[in-house]
Amino acid sequence: MIHFRNFTLARGARKLIEDANLQIHAGWRVGLVGANGSGKSSLFALLRGELHSELGDCELPASWRIATVAQETPALAMPAIEYVLDGDTELRAIERELAEAEAHHDGGHLLGELHGRLNDIGGYGARARAASLLSGLGFADTDIERPVSEFSGGWRMRLNLAQALVSRCDLMLLDEPTNHLDLDAVVWLEKWLGTFRGTLVVVSHDRDFLDGCATHIAHIYTERLTLYTGNYSAFETQRAATLAVQQALYEKQQRQVAHLHSYISRFRAQATKARQAQSRLKALDRMELVSAAHVDAPFDFEFMTPERAPDPMLTLDGVDAGYDGVPIISNVKMTLRPGARIGLLGPNGAGKSTLIKLLSGESEPLAGKRLEARGLAIGYFAQHQLEQLRPDESPLWHLVNREPRTREQDLRNYLGGFDFRGKMVETPVAPFSGGEKSRLALALMIRTRPNLLLLDEPTNHLDLEMRHALNVALAEYEGSLVLVSHDRALLRSVCDSFLLVADGQVKEFDGDVDDYLEWLTARRQAQNAKPAVAKVAKVAKVVPETSPRVNPQKQQKGQREQQASRRPLEKEAAKLDRDMAKWNLEKRELDTRLSDPALYQSAGTSELRVMATRQSELAQLIDTAEHRWLEVQAALEAMGAVQKSA
Repeated sequence: MIHFRNFTLARGARKLIEDANLQIHAGWRVGLVGANGSGKSSLFALLRGELHSELGDCELPASWRIATVAQETPALAMPAIEYVLDGDTELRAIERELAEAEAHHDGGHLLGELHGRLNDIGGYGARARAASLLSGLGFADTDIERPVSEFSGGWRMRLNLAQALVSRCDLMLLDEPTNHLDLDAVVWLEKWLGTFRGTLVVVSHDRDFLDGCATHIAHIYTERLTLYTGNYSAFETQRAATLAVQQALYEKQQRQVAHLHSYISRFRAQATKARQAQSRLKALDRMELVSAAHVDAPFDFEFMTPERAPDPMLTLDGVDAGYDGVPIISNVKMTLRPGARIGLLGPNGAGKSTLIKLLSGESEPLAGKRLEARGLAIGYFAQHQLEQLRPDESPLWHLVNREPRTREQDLRNYLGGFDFRGKMVETPVAPFSGGEKSRLALALMIRTRPNLLLLDEPTNHLDLEMRHALNVALAEYEGSLVLVSHDRALLRSVCDSFLLVADGQVKEFDGDVDDYLEWLTARRQAQNAKPAVAKVAKVAKVVPETSPRVNPQKQQKGQREQQASRRPLEKEAAKLDRDMAKWNLEKRELDTRLSDPALYQSAGTSELRVMATRQSELAQLIDTAEHRWLEVQAALEAMGAVQKSA
């Protein structure tokens, strides 16, 4: 077990955890939660042996094998499945000993002993286990033999996650493992971790994910590390009971609950009997139960009532959308009316973000018409918009620049609702974390008073407290919205209806989030069944009677022409991968330097400005390269190449 005894953890002069006394027993699955900057990553570094306690002890068995997700993935030529199997160090050690013994023609006794050890650790089934992990994380069967260097950054992070899962470790440390996953892979990982036999400590800001895989919650709050029994919902209930005894907080809770009741009553009066509406009512009712656990959150904001919206607001008439002339989705017909609250569902890479960009006007239709009504005010949030923030300017400057006539104190009060307080209001954005930049981008968007919100993964990098605050604000928002998210709690709470984006089409989905998860399961089973059917047909030499005759010479010529057309694109994709790896490395180094408070004491203003400017340039280069990489992949897919989009 892991035993914290009078444990104190600090980073420099800042104390993160003080006088902690608790035990994590073998086999427990612990969700580690707390605000951004509270010390979760530092605690992981300590468990990995990279940090030491300030006072007291943290004891864990010396024999335990610890697995973590690597943050770097070298551009290797080895197949993806071999890279994943490298995570099982004991397997690889036995394989090396076997190869050496066979090369030196050692006696049968040694070979027998090694094969026995290989059998004991399940080595003969290791490749099948690795392939199963890759399938669960969204890789196609044809991907597992592809070189690691051919995958984009997001897919390489999935390879690193698979490498950790295959390791047969005693202690697994996962820090935001769902960040690069779509909803299908998130649900698969949640179920896989729910059956994990070792000890798990996972940092996640996805409440549904923690509910599904955690047996305990460790909470870092005001320098205290407290362990709760049960999943995240149980933690909220226990924490709410603790906080309710504090009279001031209790009164604030009651005001919030009354406000939610008022909203629920208005919604219930208008609700139809559709399953998605009933699902949302349940989610809103549940918000009353969990709100007490968040009454002392540092976030307090709401969407201002938008101006009157036109009807219809936005129309897509037979639209094709994609990149570089290649459609990802085709013949899209949809009309957004006032009050619409739509969630976009679909597999990763199916075109959800493409549709959001089309609705926002950021991308133009390849065919068809996009008709925007007069008076439409769009609030668009996507992760790449974080790079549009001025790194050398403060949160207050961003607002003053937009609203020069508004009183400065009013702007400070507004930013305080997003937890930008004190000196932080006037601090340059450059050293901010991803979560802090996301909060600022959301604050700037909300301030525009939109009547149509277009949100593409708005909760990425946000901690649980901020997610809850955004959930409440969106539930009370009176405008229209279209949402892409793998946060199931958010989808359930704020969406009345859903559209399914899959197989190049956009269609109404008659169901809720749970129905969609069932659809995903059925789709995965059908896809897994196809290779088996094809194999049986090949063995039985089954040839459909309607199969057309193909001229072999013409077919070979067509294949050569297609390969010739693909080759320049494949070279460009490889170059983009190399460039992005180089730029990401340089940007990470700059991020680390700019996040060090000591830098601002030793470096001059001009040096800081140069570094911040280069950081912004790198972010733009990476964003442009990623966009072009997607275009290249889409073109390759259209030519019949089996590729994955990031």
